[in-house]
Amino acid sequence: MSTMETKCVLVTGGASGLGAAIVRALAGAGYDVAFTYRSSAEAAARLVAELEQTQPGRTVTFHALDLSDHDAIEAFCDAQEGQGFYGLVHNAGQSYDALAAMMAQDQAEAAMQVNFWSLTRLAKSLVRGMIRARTGRIVAIGSVAALQANPGNAAYAATKGALIAYCRTLAIESAKRGVTVNVIAPGFIDTDMMAPYAAHRAGMEKQIPAGRFAKPDEVAALAAFLMGEGAAYITGTVLPVDGGLTAMMGVHRP
Repeated sequence: MSTMETKCVLVTGGASGLGAAIVRALAGAGYDVAFTYRSSAEAAARLVAELEQTQPGRTVTFHALDLSDHDAIEAFCDAQEGQGFYGLVHNAGQSYDALAAMMAQDQAEAAMQVNFWSLTRLAKSLVRGMIRARTGRIVAIGSVAALQANPGNAAYAATKGALIAYCRTLAIESAKRGVTVNVIAPGFIDTDMMAPYAAHRAGMEKQIPAGRFAKPDEVAALAAFLMGEGAAYITGTVLPVDGGLTAMMGVHRP
């Protein structure tokens, strides 16, 4: 049985945090999953072992891949092309905070490579098989930073803004072939990536209408839904999962 028949989904950055939640949600929804990791080999192995127990019958594999390494991405894509992936979830990301006037070009370009250019290369490799099969799903994890300006987020927001523009274009190019392409734009998620902001968490939560950070599972559930038949007519969208943050004007009355 081919991976297309068993509906295998590739997830980047799937060993921990939101990525691991997405891998769990997809396996729980009946998909086989292949996920990449950069340096968390032990976490990746633990996740596979966990899913072997909780999701028997599902095939879950992991692959070391540094998305900042152009040659590694090329080799990975060459190896995976033709494998018939049904879906791709581009979750891996790299943050970089700096005021626009103080931005370091090399660090900004490194974030763009991981967050955006790696997606375009992976999508180019996998979407052709989806088009031939006349079915497929691509989901990219964006950010509300691309929707609402925030000081210090110039480079990071630009990477996610480029991701949105690319995905919307790919969506209209592939829609007639049964392929959907969508972006999930999370707000603040309760993962280890937020640890550096722990001292500011209470103040940040006060600015969120829902009054709290998202749980990883709440974002992962949307990724799993977008993979399914019920989402076949949803494409080219940007879906915030932010507790109402982007719906709010941002001007607080005294």
